[in-house]
Amino acid sequence: MKRMILSGALLLLGLLALSGCGTYNNMVEQQEQVNQAWAQVENVYQRRLDLIPNLVETVKGYAAHEQEVLIGVTEARAKLGGQVNLDPSMLSDPQQLEQFQAMQASITSALQRLMVVVEQYPELKADRNFLELQAQLEGTENRIAVERRRFNEAVQSYNTTIKKFPAMIFAGMFGFSERAYFQGDPAASKAPEVKF
Repeated sequence: MKRMILSGALLLLGLLALSGCGTYNNMVEQQEQVNQAWAQVENVYQRRLDLIPNLVETVKGYAAHEQEVLIGVTEARAKLGGQVNLDPSMLSDPQQLEQFQAMQASITSALQRLMVVVEQYPELKADRNFLELQAQLEGTENRIAVERRRFNEAVQSYNTTIKKFPAMIFAGMFGFSERAYFQGDPAASKAPEVKF
């Protein structure tokens, strides 16, 4: 009888250990999916950053007296210092992610101002080099939006997993913490004024 109880207890412990290993491995896999999704966001941010010097140089030839706007774009890019990467541990810190997002928002704003200037130069809008760069930049902005959405989906899946029972027990034991979502710029919720 003691032997059956001992065997049953060992079997139960074995099943719990297997369940715990599966839960742990699932959390590791999802954490890596979040890291990979963020790496893809950084990848498209880097693409945008790499396009900016070519775009500025193309516009310079046509709009030399628009120095303020051109300098603004260049300075926004310089603030990042060519750096678009965040350490994966920073994804758990909403403040660091918010600071990173603010830097990216400054680049977006500067590029929007540049596009307004471009509207004033019909010959620039017809330039093949500019059109190609503009198409690449538009495509990159679309990629950024797609990758941000994918990142938030990965974060949602991961955060849900580590909050569910029994995974929450293992998450606490092994230091799996909640990840921050990518948040849009609060100013983006206000529609821009269009004046003719």
